Amino acid sequence: MDGTLSTPVPTKTGLLVAVVGPSGVGKDSLIGAARAALSGSTAVTFARRLITRPADEAGENHMPVSEQDFDRLQSSGAFAVSWDAHGLKYGVPATVLDDLAAGRIVVVNGSRSALGWFQQAFPHLLVVSVTAKPEVLAARLAARGRESREEIEARLTRAVEPLPESFKVVTIDNSGPLEEGVEKLVSLLRELQSAVA
Repeated sequence: MDGTLSTPVPTKTGLLVAVVGPSGVGKDSLIGAARAALSGSTAVTFARRLITRPADEAGENHMPVSEQDFDRLQSSGAFAVSWDAHGLKYGVPATVLDDLAAGRIVVVNGSRSALGWFQQAFPHLLVVSVTAKPEVLAARLAARGRESREEIEARLTRAVEPLPESFKVVTIDNSGPLEEGVEKLVSLLRELQSAVA
């Protein structure tokens, strides 16, 4: 996995909240619902990643870009951090640095494989690790219809290493109804908002 940072990295006073978790765990749904619940807040913002993948109504609310445009943006310093994974390129817009410098909480859909880059780019980083029971993940992945049963089983049997102790991590179990997971994430963000207000 390759990644890059923008240079120079300005001083930041806000907090970057990177939401990570395996495919099918419900990150996009949690982030979308939290964005709606906190739409009136000026202290919490939600960053949209740029990805070299077409828009998908059922998936992440990202900004689709071509590889050529992504490379051009990357060369011009348009990303605070960017990385390659699963044959795609991902970028977090450099505009999040302005929000962080203003003391805001910025929520972004992250990637476990890129957290080292996130840690370098964002000194004030909180990782929200979203989990779900294997049978729940299997059912959600099957409902998507993107992978065969064998591919789903292979995905679920992959060992996931615990996150290094150098990260501040909050875990949200999203095995139950979506509303429960959303309430946990929104409560966390409101608590963080109160702490920085």
